[in-house]
Amino acid sequence: MTDTKLDFGNIAGDIDIPDKQSSLTGKGIMSLSLSNVSAREWISKTREGIKPWGEFISTSKFKVPKSVKPVPGRVMKNIEHFQSNYMFVFLGLVVFCVLTSPMLLVAIAACLGACYIISLKNAEHKLRILGKELSVGQQYAVVGVCSFPLFWLAGAGSAVFWIIGASFFFIMLHASMYMTPDEQEAVELEMDEVV
Repeated sequence: MTDTKLDFGNIAGDIDIPDKQSSLTGKGIMSLSLSNVSAREWISKTREGIKPWGEFISTSKFKVPKSVKPVPGRVMKNIEHFQSNYMFVFLGLVVFCVLTSPMLLVAIAACLGACYIISLKNAEHKLRILGKELSVGQQYAVVGVCSFPLFWLAGAGSAVFWIIGASFFFIMLHASMYMTPDEQEAVELEMDEVV
């Protein structure tokens, strides 16, 4: 790094100018590195947070609230408690949507197939078009641009909004109807008083 002293009247400071060799190490300037460790930690935390499915779908714990007042608190507590279960409900709806839309399935397969071919070809040698070498990122960008019309024809936009809407509906329905432990205790006390 090279230190340069600048002085512009009232503005003064040191600027570190990176050496060209240290900043460009064979990767693109805008390259991102995702840590597999953090992804694994997130997946393991999500898996550990899954509540038993029997508890999640226990019909004895569903009750329509007597008024609208307790619904927001109930929804927040249930979303915190069943966050991982709701993630799997969302993923299940994604899988359902993709499997029930053959054209969307073909579009995804074509896009992933093109990306796989790019990774195989780049392992052998770099792709050159008109004497210019294309980076892997540029090749993936070309696949993305070329697959956009295919996804549009397959109805990917409507599928995305269907998934968001269905997830919101099912998750909010469950979260608003499922009694929190405090409410369950109150119901049990009411039943004991009646008996």
